[in-house]
Amino acid sequence: MASNNSGQDGNGKSDARLDSLDMQLKAARKAEAVRSGTDQVPAKGMRQGNRVLTELIAGPAGGALVGWLFDRLFDTSPALLLVCMFLGIAVAFRNIIKISNERPE
Repeated sequence: MASNNSGQDGNGKSDARLDSLDMQLKAARKAEAVRSGTDQVPAKGMRQGNRVLTELIAGPAGGALVGWLFDRLFDTSPALLLVCMFLGIAVAFRNIIKISNERPE
């Protein structure tokens, strides 16, 4: 099998051309991120807000889905749906309280 000297043979030797190309690519990506304004990571408050929104949607929806499935299984029309949905709301509020007790940086 013919051997090409690409520097990617896995023995730890690096090719100066590839290193230079990698540095140029990183610099170009950073310049593009600065130019387009996408180099900023979301603030922790934004992440916490997204987590709260997720809890508010997923808690009741998940509880309602589980309750609906149990209602279909046990033929107890709206009873288990309502119970599980309220349990989902309670769990969501508990998780939101935990999130709000976290210290934002």
